[in-house]
Amino acid sequence: MRNVIFADTNLFLRYLMNDDSEQADAVEHVLTQAKDGAFQLIANPLIIAEIVWVLEKVYDLDRLAIRKSILAIVNTPGIEIDAANLVSSAVDIYASENIDFVDAFSVSWMKDQKIDAVYTFDKRHFSRVDSITVLIPGLND
Repeated sequence: MRNVIFADTNLFLRYLMNDDSEQADAVEHVLTQAKDGAFQLIANPLIIAEIVWVLEKVYDLDRLAIRKSILAIVNTPGIEIDAANLVSSAVDIYASENIDFVDAFSVSWMKDQKIDAVYTFDKRHFSRVDSITVLIPGLND
């Protein structure tokens, strides 16, 4: 049985932002232990979505800085992000197409599932992605 520990949003935020140096140092110790194989840290895409939201809304980081932070998390040894390939793709779309991260993740998932159309009233975001056909209920029935 592998030793797996779930990593919450604030763990990553303290480390990335170093806004509480004592907590950031404690997180660095945890990350070193995970990298050295003492345990496996795991997080899911919802944690990543919350990190993106906090970095954008609370810390006012730009999309490229957020992309860099998320990719750093995804590529850190000892951390497993569920659906990491979709998260990486989503953060690229988020940064390049200027759409919400959750919509970008949906686009990544759709591409992975070979789905090229979406029913939505959110034409503004989804229409920025060339490979997606936007269908609006009542207009495309």
